[in-house]
Amino acid sequence: MPYDKSLDVEIFKEVKDFDGTRITIGVFSYNSGTKKLQLGRENQNAAGEWAFSKLGRMTKEEAQAVIPVMLKAVESM
Repeated sequence: MPYDKSLDVEIFKEVKDFDGTRITIGVFSYNSGTKKLQLGRENQNAAGEWAFSKLGRMTKEEAQAVIPVMLKAVESM
């Protein structure tokens, strides 16, 4: 069965902006299933457009900003 976006319910979402990048912290439930925490990164190109990127490693500044949001997200699970 292929992925169906209409079955993906967003429970929580918060975005933290940094210099030229942003990290999204979210909680989603697919097809009324288990709520799951998701982290994603987007980078801004020279034209100012946002493009998905692997989250990979985080700087100390990013981690310090994201961890409290992750704890808040976990409360919604």
